[in-house]
Amino acid sequence: MKIKFLLMALLVSVIGFSQSVNDYKAVIIPLKYDFLKTDNQYRLATTTKSNLVKAGFKAFYVNEEIPAEYNDRCQLLYIDVKRESGFLVTKLFAEFKDCYGKVVYTSEIGKSKEKDYEIAYREALEQAFLSVNALHYAYNGKAVATSAPAKISNAAASVPAVATTTVVAAPVADTSDPNLLYAQPTETGYQLIDKTPKVVMKLLKTSRADSFIAIKDGIQGTLNAKDNQWFFEYYQNDKMVSEKVSVKF
Repeated sequence: MKIKFLLMALLVSVIGFSQSVNDYKAVIIPLKYDFLKTDNQYRLATTTKSNLVKAGFKAFYVNEEIPAEYNDRCQLLYIDVKRESGFLVTKLFAEFKDCYGKVVYTSEIGKSKEKDYEIAYREALEQAFLSVNALHYAYNGKAVATSAPAKISNAAASVPAVATTTVVAAPVADTSDPNLLYAQPTETGYQLIDKTPKVVMKLLKTSRADSFIAIKDGIQGTLNAKDNQWFFEYYQNDKMVSEKVSVKF
């Protein structure tokens, strides 16, 4: 009886995760992960995209121009690949986060004993994606609404909400702007990178989706959405400065 109960609980858990992932239209891939030094080092970003496509997802790099139907950042997932320490073994796993940096799904850990990093990372990531493939992702047409809080994993759904936050659509980025910055989700918000890629600004989440605490070159201010544009606002010599910032979330 206990075994039957545990199997049912496991089945419900798997279905719950699958439904959560199915609520999102596509996945955004960063150019570089924290444990790497350069953009697409060891072709790990490329490997990530190929595995996402194989698993049935629509996938785009963070600096890639995407169709207008994917412009709502809260209808997208953001993938992050992380490395676990291991003696003579490469261990990787993938995290899928929503537009607030909340983890929606975490893959199983993939492992490789290969010494060549490019081969080891590819093998470990492909092994991690076996659990992602098992979700049988298929977009269900129920994209997360921008007029309600972004959907989070079922594991957190049972926790009573403390407050309700209104989510608004992000201003549409001008992809032709040479100073366009790209948003990468972090544990506390986002980091904005240029095409180098170089981290230009760090954003910390607030209770409002259209306002962030922003830090740039040691200056702390806020990044606010106004008139379909983003503005970095801060005080200098007792006067408020407002700088227009082009951001693609």
